[in-house]
Order: sequence, then C-alpha cells, then structure tokens
Amino acid sequence: MCGKSTYARCGIIANVTPAEAGWLGHLTLEFSNSSAADCRVYAGEGVVQMIFFQGETCATSYRARSGKYQKQTHRITLPKV
Repeated sequence: MCGKSTYARCGIIANVTPAEAGWLGHLTLEFSNSSAADCRVYAGEGVVQMIFFQGETCATSYRARSGKYQKQTHRITLPKV
C-alpha cells in the first residue's frame, strides 16, 4: 500500500503496513497530518493505492501463526500491543 502524492503534498501521510499472506479482515488505515495546516480527506476519494505482488508460497502465513489482527471486523481495530 502506498500513499497518494496529492495528499502527501498537503502533509497527510499514510502509514503503510503490508497485508501479509493469509491475512483476512478489514484493513484499518492510519493517517497523520505532518503539516501545521488543517487538512481534509473526503469520502470517496482515493487516498492510498494497494499493490499486489505474486510471489512464492510463504513458509508460515499470517493465518497459520494466528496473527493478532486476523479477521478484523468492519469497525476500527485498536492496537493490540
């Protein structure tokens, strides 16, 4: 996943974490405003891009190791530290 440059130029940064092989659920996207100005993100606008790569089968998938964010619901999932 990568942030869009239009928003980056306004100071909005998207924290990018790869979705690992075998992960299931709804993604929680994290944004921060690195500028001193107020910024707005409107519903329906593209703010990140997902990039998919096909690779070799992994030795241990996120599902196999029972990752703590597996099967997130459709609401915001808080950090599980």
